[in-house]
Amino acid sequence: MRLDKFLKVSRLIKRRTVANAACDAGRVLVNGRPAKASAKVSVGDIIEIAFGNRTVKVRVLEIQDTTKKEEAKELFEYL
Repeated sequence: MRLDKFLKVSRLIKRRTVANAACDAGRVLVNGRPAKASAKVSVGDIIEIAFGNRTVKVRVLEIQDTTKKEEAKELFEYL
């Protein structure tokens, strides 16, 4: 699955266009490397997102095309 779509489906970032902009600005790292929005995400990858002065680090547990709001937190775990 594409990185920008995963960020939207998992509710880490609310909109796919915002996820695209964050990736283009270099604020998203996958396994320690800057990633483009089109980067493939697989189970076990570690994603770091810089929100201003705060950084969120998560591990991908599951990949789904769509999910309900309540189930979105089951797609990743905070590190």
